[in-house]
Amino acid sequence: MRKVLALITLVFVVAAGAAALAVWLGWNDIHEPYKGYDAPEQFVTIRQGAASGEIGRALAAAHVIHDPRLFRAALWWTGQGRNLKAGEYRFDRPVTPLDVIGVLARGDVYTQRITFPEGLTIDEMAKLYEMHGLGAARDFVEAAKSVERIRDLDAGAPDLEGYLFPETYAVPRHVPASRVIGAMVDRFRAIFTEEMRARAAAEGLTVRQVVTLASIVEKETGKAEERPLVAAVFRNRMKIGMPLQTDPTIVYALEKAHRYDGNIRREDLAMDSPYNTYRNPGLPPGPIASPGRASLEGALMPADVPYLYFVSRNDGSHAFAKDFAEHSANVRTFQIEYFRKQRAAAGPGQPAATAGVRKRGG
Repeated sequence: MRKVLALITLVFVVAAGAAALAVWLGWNDIHEPYKGYDAPEQFVTIRQGAASGEIGRALAAAHVIHDPRLFRAALWWTGQGRNLKAGEYRFDRPVTPLDVIGVLARGDVYTQRITFPEGLTIDEMAKLYEMHGLGAARDFVEAAKSVERIRDLDAGAPDLEGYLFPETYAVPRHVPASRVIGAMVDRFRAIFTEEMRARAAAEGLTVRQVVTLASIVEKETGKAEERPLVAAVFRNRMKIGMPLQTDPTIVYALEKAHRYDGNIRREDLAMDSPYNTYRNPGLPPGPIASPGRASLEGALMPADVPYLYFVSRNDGSHAFAKDFAEHSANVRTFQIEYFRKQRAAAGPGQPAATAGVRKRGG
């Protein structure tokens, strides 16, 4: 009997020792950094609803962890089994199973940043989308036709021109264009508040008219402090029935007709287009670009000034005038005399610097 008890005790001690050794080895392994892939980085996608076993196998297949069993052991130790989040994850260095679980539990999914500057059209944004490797430009353009996203703001919109808010967005790799478009529209709605909509209605303007005017303001000046002044010029012209005569609308019309080559010619000012604000009074039929916050605010709250004209100073700013005589003097100073001096400084036969986009203002 004593021998039996001794044998049982021995077996128990050996088993306990083996268990302790296994625990020690497991503990050591889940704290041991590992990198089994040769590439500089490795991406692993965890699908929505994936079980922990599937996740462990995916990580092991990508050589992010050595063994799915270690992943399960680390999950048991941390108690994070129900907290792992779906998404695409990027790994670029040796990590322990505990490290991996921390990344997945926090939801540190991989994203890249894409910046859409103010004043871009849908086509220009689509090219940026493609340049960042997110997808095809045509998919972005197609997704930008989803006007149901703004139906309550602009029931007659043919597309989302003007409603894709320009900002920097963090997006996953290969994100569907519809998801980017949705985020941009959501951001526009957050910026263009209920208070702004109420102010537009009080001013007798539709949301589309505000966004259209703001898009013109955006294209006319890059200086935030000038936007209420530029908006005032156009609002003042609209009040007296004076054509807006703004070159960016001509550029947009030429681009839609696939005729823009970087220049505006005198004959272009007579082109037959609803966007031609030299021929047609009032605002064009819709936005010509995506305006930022300052332009939207400027269109809604223009400066209280009597200006009807402005012209480029050739330094990014503009000279404003309340009548044609004052405007003519500004044109003489900042255009005619400026470029005469440029040509003289360049010397005979040398081209002078150009003014870039023309700022007629009337």
